[in-house]
Amino acid sequence: MFVFNLYYTTRLAVYNRGMIELQRCTDQEMWDEYVLENDGHPLQLWGWGQLKSAHGWDVDRMFAYRDDRVVAAAQILTRRMPLPLRAFSYVPRGPVGTQGTSEEFLNAIADYTKREHRSVALSIEPGTAEFPLLPGWKQSPHRILPPNTIMLDLNQSESDLLMQMAKKTRQYIRKSAAEPITIKSVRTKDELAKCLDVYHHTSSRAKFDLHDDQYYYDAFNALGDHSPVFAAYIDDQPIAFLWLAISADTAFELYGGMNDQGQELRANYALKWHAIRRTKEWGLSSYDFGGLINDSVSTFKRSWSDHEVTFAGTFDKPLSSAYPIWNRGLPAAKSIIRRFRSLGR
Repeated sequence: MFVFNLYYTTRLAVYNRGMIELQRCTDQEMWDEYVLENDGHPLQLWGWGQLKSAHGWDVDRMFAYRDDRVVAAAQILTRRMPLPLRAFSYVPRGPVGTQGTSEEFLNAIADYTKREHRSVALSIEPGTAEFPLLPGWKQSPHRILPPNTIMLDLNQSESDLLMQMAKKTRQYIRKSAAEPITIKSVRTKDELAKCLDVYHHTSSRAKFDLHDDQYYYDAFNALGDHSPVFAAYIDDQPIAFLWLAISADTAFELYGGMNDQGQELRANYALKWHAIRRTKEWGLSSYDFGGLINDSVSTFKRSWSDHEVTFAGTFDKPLSSAYPIWNRGLPAAKSIIRRFRSLGR
């Protein structure tokens, strides 16, 4: 066994570039421990890759070593595409680690995806407001995750968080809390199935697409304790739900919905405030509302805080002569790009 910073791995799948040595990680506990201890995003956790691997993506979890110490990590998702594009590789809200933004590491994982998957590009969507535009990389117009979000600082007091909200939001929190609503954690498949019924109702009303139900059951199982689901109940029936992914520091909203009764009682206000308070109690430092896309839901999110964060964007390393087809969104790629957005989470 090889020891590095209290982690253990076997020397498998070694790939060298300069002073950086890449290795694939095959140990879930080791991977998650590194992500959690290095401020990694929930979408870099093992369970997210496990979910995606069950639904059409290949997953590579790469550690970078320098002087026998891990200095960076990236969970790379790869999706097969028709010729001439072949494949597309993607790092959601990563990489992780002190040298995750280094030119040497980023070029190393790009070289790896080109060699192993013949990808048209490696695309990175970092979870930071700044990211270096390195030689050979391009700022991409194609985004999978929304580039803007509302972000709460959970290190603030509850009173400070409340003061950031619109007056109406505070009123609706109090009003919904006075209703005969019970908020509980969703713990079983049967309970989740009832929440998915609410989700189908929401998607039909708001006219957005969903994955098939098995995808959400797989997410529930793969992410486990890193993906709490809260639901608001009336007479033991859910009228609204909110589903998070969490790391050591960040709560990230994945999915949510409510039925007509939930709308009438404004259950989403009591529910979201419950989720914010719980993640604060757990010691997390940031609460990410999951993105803004200029719709009525985004208007609702903006009523909770004026702290809007713009991430650095999407960065591509072209790896194929077919990259212009992808980058320009020509007809052969447009439907694929739209599909990737829907597959993003």
